[in-house]
Amino acid sequence: MLSRKTIDTYLARRFLTAIVATFVLCAGLIFMIDFVELLRQSSKAGDIPLVKLIVLALLRLPAYTEFLLPFAILVGSIAALLWLSRKSEIAVMRAGGMSAWQYLRPGLLVAFGLGLFAILIYNPLAATARAKSEQMAAETFGRDAKLFRSGAEGVWLRQNGPDGESVISALYTEKKGINLRIVTAFIFDRQGRFAARVDAQSAELKKGYWKLKNSVVAAVNQPAGEVGVYLLPTHLTPERVRETLGNVISVSFWQLPNLIEHAEKANISSNHLRVQYELLLSRPWLCLAMVLLAATVSLRSFRSGGIQTMVITGMIGGFGFFLMAEVSRQIGNAGLAPPWAAVWIPTLAVIFVTTTVLLHQEDG
Repeated sequence: MLSRKTIDTYLARRFLTAIVATFVLCAGLIFMIDFVELLRQSSKAGDIPLVKLIVLALLRLPAYTEFLLPFAILVGSIAALLWLSRKSEIAVMRAGGMSAWQYLRPGLLVAFGLGLFAILIYNPLAATARAKSEQMAAETFGRDAKLFRSGAEGVWLRQNGPDGESVISALYTEKKGINLRIVTAFIFDRQGRFAARVDAQSAELKKGYWKLKNSVVAAVNQPAGEVGVYLLPTHLTPERVRETLGNVISVSFWQLPNLIEHAEKANISSNHLRVQYELLLSRPWLCLAMVLLAATVSLRSFRSGGIQTMVITGMIGGFGFFLMAEVSRQIGNAGLAPPWAAVWIPTLAVIFVTTTVLLHQEDG
């Protein structure tokens, strides 16, 4: 008779092998797609060494694949359970007195452990690699890798300063918000009363102030006049605004709490940062939920038939959940729901639903 520890180790290895194989396959596809895109960009930028493009694609890969883990766990768990069922090993374990919860436990532990690994180790590594890739892309293609226009109305930033609050609008941002173009600043005094409007061609964030160039200042009860350079005090630092206006996937799990605190101190909306933090905190439970979802469609015996239908149902359910989670995340980013609710409600919902289905399947 095999010991319980031996069986658990065997099952855990089966789950881990299937999950890692799925993750590596998907990561390979993403790498090839991104590499082809880099080749397309390099054709416009001149002669760029192939090795440099490969390194750049590899640096970008961890950030792109970080969000694949729940999907890989879903597909890998379905594959592992179907393999065990096809070999009649699940039937043997049932005959030996093991319940579904007992032979699912190794898979649940593996998924939860992978979720912890993802937020504590993989996420910081992915964030670091992403930041290096952006710098390398800027050097390689001879332009800023992070130059964008945020919709028709540009970027809006509300901030605190020693002299009061101010609101800055910019049509374009460069270097993750350090440099702004086509800038308008609305300045208020310490009592919250409007004091002046400043229009500038560009702005650069220095330590403790914004440096607005080619400025026109229109103060209350005074005619507008050109001042050339206008210094606007702020509590923001270049490091904080880079992370705040930059992509959240370039910020690691360990940096997010401090970044949220500084963003709120500067009166910057921290919704997207809080949502990202809650997403990372919920990832182990999301990974666990994917194993439960896989189990609801993979425990039927091959002899009973209908396996293909069950697997397709499970995949559709998984994609439906990911779509619902993305919609909920966008609601949280928009401030229409608390960040914790936008993230945790879909995850807890799928855990409760799948647990109920499994209890019904096992106990009737």
